[in-house]
Amino acid sequence: MPKKIYLSSPHMSDEGYEMQYIQQAFDTNWIAPLGANVDGFENELSQKIGSKHAAALSSGTAAIHMALKAIGVEKGDIVFCPTLTFSATANPIIYQDATPVFIDSNYETWNMDPELLEAAFEKYPNVKAILVVHLYGLSADMDKIVEICKKHNVPLIEDAAESLGTTYKGKHTGTFGDYGIFSFNGNKIITTSGGGMLVSDNEERIAKVRFWSTQSRDKARHYQHSEIGYNYRMSNIVAGIGRGQLKVLDQRVAKKKYIFDFYERELGNLEGVEFMPINEWNKPNCWLSCMTVTGRVKPLGIMEALENENIESRPIWKPMHLQPFFAEYDFIGEGISERIFENGVCLPSDTKMTDEEIERICKIIKLLWK
Repeated sequence: MPKKIYLSSPHMSDEGYEMQYIQQAFDTNWIAPLGANVDGFENELSQKIGSKHAAALSSGTAAIHMALKAIGVEKGDIVFCPTLTFSATANPIIYQDATPVFIDSNYETWNMDPELLEAAFEKYPNVKAILVVHLYGLSADMDKIVEICKKHNVPLIEDAAESLGTTYKGKHTGTFGDYGIFSFNGNKIITTSGGGMLVSDNEERIAKVRFWSTQSRDKARHYQHSEIGYNYRMSNIVAGIGRGQLKVLDQRVAKKKYIFDFYERELGNLEGVEFMPINEWNKPNCWLSCMTVTGRVKPLGIMEALENENIESRPIWKPMHLQPFFAEYDFIGEGISERIFENGVCLPSDTKMTDEEIERICKIIKLLWK
């Protein structure tokens, strides 16, 4: 079998930045959670994206959970959530015993449709929070969504797990809402092996999140807990990896965009192929290069052809309202997310790929149109 090509695997810096911070943690014996790397990673990421405060956590999912809790989401509350996303977006709503209402996408952004979001308020006027996702690094239409949130006086959480480095009209995703979340899972544009970050301009709420995520330990000589706590804080070792990775974020964004442009140039003229939409106001990180196909060639055929050559690809996220667990919850839309899912495929987007490897992928796909 030829060398395996991954969808999106960890890519450590050539300069070894990560090991410098890890070694520092070993040298000072700060191996457990908290330490100079955690503080440094929070401050450096905040500066990079233009947020005032940040809390380094164990995962992006934990960050969403803490954002919902910080807003005060509790049992019976309604939270609007896009249906075209990974389950980690919706799961924390259930953690808080709240009720998700899933909103469809539009073709213009592949993200939450602002018109359907506005329509959802007619059915559910008493909404506690809105969760918006920047899918595959594509920014949602934030001007319209922020305007709707302000009109209805509802807090906004941005799930920017896939969009670190993406900007909307020059401003980083994750900084438009009351809270923004990022993920550093192994397949993300930069990785700490696992981890996440919650950002906000609200200093008091971020301090509270740090308290909750460190088992809600009261200031006392003995172990005392007046609130329920969580073991959600990032370790100093993991944060060290993140600090090193952050130094090469711009390089990773540039390579992801290069990969996307390569695919679009080589495959964009094939019958029935459309690539994910990039609007003039959106500078995406192109975390994954995705396309839809309609006609004789099917997404499964593309994925199987690549798999036969030891090349990893995958379908577009299956919408939440089609998932067995979430099927009982309301969905507002016209099935656009379903069609994107049915016709979509995520192409290999690993930043370690060579031009020869990308060309080989394109040749395999082109043969399906012969």
